[in-house]
Amino acid sequence: MQFWPLVLDLAKGLLVSAEIFALTLLFALPLGLPIAFGRMSKWGLVRLVSRVYVSVMRGTPLMLQLFFFYFGPYYAFRIPLHPGYRFAACIIAFSLNYAAYFAEIYRAGIESIPVGQHEAAKMLGFTRSQTFFRIVMPQVVKRILPPVTNEVITLVKDTSLAFTLSVMEMFTVAKMAASAHTTMVPFVVAGAFYYVFNFAVAWTMERVEKALDYYR
Repeated sequence: MQFWPLVLDLAKGLLVSAEIFALTLLFALPLGLPIAFGRMSKWGLVRLVSRVYVSVMRGTPLMLQLFFFYFGPYYAFRIPLHPGYRFAACIIAFSLNYAAYFAEIYRAGIESIPVGQHEAAKMLGFTRSQTFFRIVMPQVVKRILPPVTNEVITLVKDTSLAFTLSVMEMFTVAKMAASAHTTMVPFVVAGAFYYVFNFAVAWTMERVEKALDYYR
């Protein structure tokens, strides 16, 4: 087995992993906010639906959800499985799963803001939307960055679960190479790539957190 061709193949797989990572954040981060609002809604039915959604997505394995969103349309509606749908099903499953985790982080952050700040804003003539976006949200963003960072780092590693749908991300490429050459080298190189990827993400999130450190 030649080393540099292996590295090149794994680098191509890393690009797919990075694409899964970026698209998941693109959809999951904003989707988590309305789910968080649903969890805090005054309407009992909305709270119930949001709570059940979060419970199911956090209480079942992501691998099982990947299978569900890929095979579900066929078994439920007899829609033929198209090879190109593998990647789409992967993004759908990842986004819906991580949206549930982000929703709980958002909810905790919003509910941590003292009620007195809402009352003070009301006395100053702020509307509810102005209070949320100008007073509450900046503080929430600062408070939730550490747990969001943890979830983002976990997402980097979870992209390897896409191998269950035969998406050609980095772990899938490493697994195929290891099986073909009966060696652990592809896994070692893939592990190094995952570490560098995670290090870059953690470093970036740390810079963002320091930029928002208005307590200093």
